[in-house]
Amino acid sequence: MKAGYAWAMEGLYRLCVAIAGICIVTMTIVIPWGVYARYVLNRGSQWPEPLAVLLMIIFTFAAAAACYRANAHISVAVIRDLLPPRLRRLALLAVDALMALLSLFMVIWGIQLVQTTWYQVIAEFPWLSTGVTYMPIPLGGAITFLFIVEQVLIGPPPPGSFVYRDPAD
Repeated sequence: MKAGYAWAMEGLYRLCVAIAGICIVTMTIVIPWGVYARYVLNRGSQWPEPLAVLLMIIFTFAAAAACYRANAHISVAVIRDLLPPRLRRLALLAVDALMALLSLFMVIWGIQLVQTTWYQVIAEFPWLSTGVTYMPIPLGGAITFLFIVEQVLIGPPPPGSFVYRDPAD
């Protein structure tokens, strides 16, 4: 069962990294297009900036979850490097507990935010519900919570994982 859960989290991690990468690449195309349209074509496009903001929201929550699984979150690195080994495990459990609370907060209040704004639209994208644009909040919280469960029950990703780093690094 643990191996199956770890395998699923590996796939979810790869998906988060892929989504974050697609968002960054798309933003690097969209923003220059907005500048080009405004200053070269003398006709500014209305959609590049709001699209870049939406992509940044998706990027933020997907990449944050992925960073947590990879132990690249700043609090994890500081605790790992500064505390003596005896206190390190207790502090990491406290971080996991606080992150789990934060993740559940994001899920519960994020769902309420999505429901509240579901029938509103974005001016530049009248076909897009504002609630849809807020979905990365509860989804990111849920994914982060799943990664926390993996961390607590199974431990860090094993050697051979997409995120494995040598502990000596």
